Amino acid sequence: MQLSLRKPPELDPDASLAGRQKVTVGSASVPYRKGKKGDALTIAVSCQGKGEITVAVQPVHVSFPLECGAHQASTISNQFALPGAERSGVVSVEASPAVHWAMTIGRGAPVQAESPGAG
Repeated sequence: MQLSLRKPPELDPDASLAGRQKVTVGSASVPYRKGKKGDALTIAVSCQGKGEITVAVQPVHVSFPLECGAHQASTISNQFALPGAERSGVVSVEASPAVHWAMTIGRGAPVQAESPGAG
């Protein structure tokens, strides 16, 4: 397999870095730093290899899957503006041995979602 995944995904320029994991194979946990009150937590994950990874974020109790491409890296970025998101915590990734992944964790102002019908 030719690996196109070489480094963790980038964050928006206005986000501050709270944690990062270089390209990893298999499952791992990544700690992240505390933020300011009102900060949102952004989890950006890239993966490559046939399979799926599951990302779980503590202490905000959210998780999400990411289907990984066998030949092309897949990337997802989720922002959480939940009570407790400013606290420090751990992001756990469950991945099969066939999957390579990398992660960047950031903090910043919550992105305002567009209201339905806008645009």
